[in-house]
Amino acid sequence: MGGLQLFQVTSMQRCPMTPAGYATLEAELKHLKEVIRPEVVRQIEVARAHGDLSENAEYDAAKDRQGMTEARLRHVETQLATAEVIDVSTLDASDLVVFGSTVELLDAETDEELTYRLVGKEEADVKNGDISFDSPIGRAILGKREGEEVKVKAPRGTRKLEILEVRYT
Repeated sequence: MGGLQLFQVTSMQRCPMTPAGYATLEAELKHLKEVIRPEVVRQIEVARAHGDLSENAEYDAAKDRQGMTEARLRHVETQLATAEVIDVSTLDASDLVVFGSTVELLDAETDEELTYRLVGKEEADVKNGDISFDSPIGRAILGKREGEEVKVKAPRGTRKLEILEVRYT
């Protein structure tokens, strides 16, 4: 092929996100740039002042932290650059499960009522009821309507969930 180089062009995939998720990432980016990064630089300077860098554990730890900080900073910048902010409160209310909607579910086996909000991957926090639209439950209920029953494959077997209510808040 001589000097000919082939490049594969890939487009960045859009990352759906709620307005709150976007704001949280913006705040994290600001904190990383204005607080964490300068703090790590100071730690490196202090460790350098201790002399021999070849056996300086403080220096090694500070450089490791710098690497992790820069990696997280690049990740957050990429998430913000590819974000597609979706504000469900601006949509006409419906009984259709969409990204950002809050969904009341009934587990047919246990009669347990569950409440989840479908969010982006970066925002998912099951403890707070925020699940990724790309999670097994998220994929099963997305595009469904109130009253429909869905089956979700889970590690402990298939679960049957009924969609009781959909809210756009």
